[in-house]
Amino acid sequence: MLSVADNVFYMMVMVIILLVVASITCYTIQVKSPDKNYTELHQRIRSWWVMIGILFAVLLSGNTLSMVFFAFLSFLALKEFLSIVPMRLTDRRVIFWAYLSIPFQYYWVAIGWYGMFIIFIPVYVFLFLPMRMVLIGDMKGFIRSAGIVHWGTMLTVYSISHIAYLLVLPEKNNQAGIIGPVLFLLFMTEFNDVCQYVWGKILGKHKIIPKVSPNKTWEGFIGGVVTITFCSGFIAPMLTPLTFNQGLMAGMLMSVSGFIGDVVISSVKRDLHIKDSGHLIPGHGGILDRLDSLTYTAPLFFHYLYYVSY
Repeated sequence: MLSVADNVFYMMVMVIILLVVASITCYTIQVKSPDKNYTELHQRIRSWWVMIGILFAVLLSGNTLSMVFFAFLSFLALKEFLSIVPMRLTDRRVIFWAYLSIPFQYYWVAIGWYGMFIIFIPVYVFLFLPMRMVLIGDMKGFIRSAGIVHWGTMLTVYSISHIAYLLVLPEKNNQAGIIGPVLFLLFMTEFNDVCQYVWGKILGKHKIIPKVSPNKTWEGFIGGVVTITFCSGFIAPMLTPLTFNQGLMAGMLMSVSGFIGDVVISSVKRDLHIKDSGHLIPGHGGILDRLDSLTYTAPLFFHYLYYVSY
């Protein structure tokens, strides 16, 4: 069990308070408007309680369990991605190798081998998978299948593994410990989704990409970017080695990239004519519906932090 750094403890308490406020608010509006159906809202909040509880328990249990947890998340996300995209029967033998990349990638993370962590999937897996497909000998749809498997592996394994690598970086802020940067990344990414949704509901008039996501508006996007940028400026020095100004830049980077990650996965679902990527998380959809923004914010925040602080 890890000792909890002061700022990490305060952050966890703040998140729990936010969940309590959300639960009370949901109960209150249900009492005031009993005729309306708030089932999905109840499900979303209950799921947040479960997800936050599991995340906090895992992070506080130490690095080994945390590595296993994030590797399992990558497995679930890759499995879900490959279950919704069209694949050939012969691709099953290639998919096995994509799954096998997960324990290797997280092993490089666990031992802190940065050089291998950073090139294993973009170089070795990228070159190996097409070679395996050639050996199978089914050339019909070769390019499409190679692109799907590799892109899925990059999104769900390579991108998500950057969250885990934050846990093995040298500690540079004693008040944040090694958990601080992970909490910062996860909180700001999810808070960005909430802010863009709320600002869009309050002020949204001008749709930003109606063919992909009809509910996204310029007002919601800009409101979210401004809110997250300033919040990040104040929170980053508490949970990361970043200064106030560096935190502002990190907030802007995560807000914009989180939006892009969201609409990229939305484009996949539009292409497949599905609403959600799965049904694993009640009220939220599938695991990809919850990780979509993180597939972009995790690697970009990690490399920004690594560049300015290490």
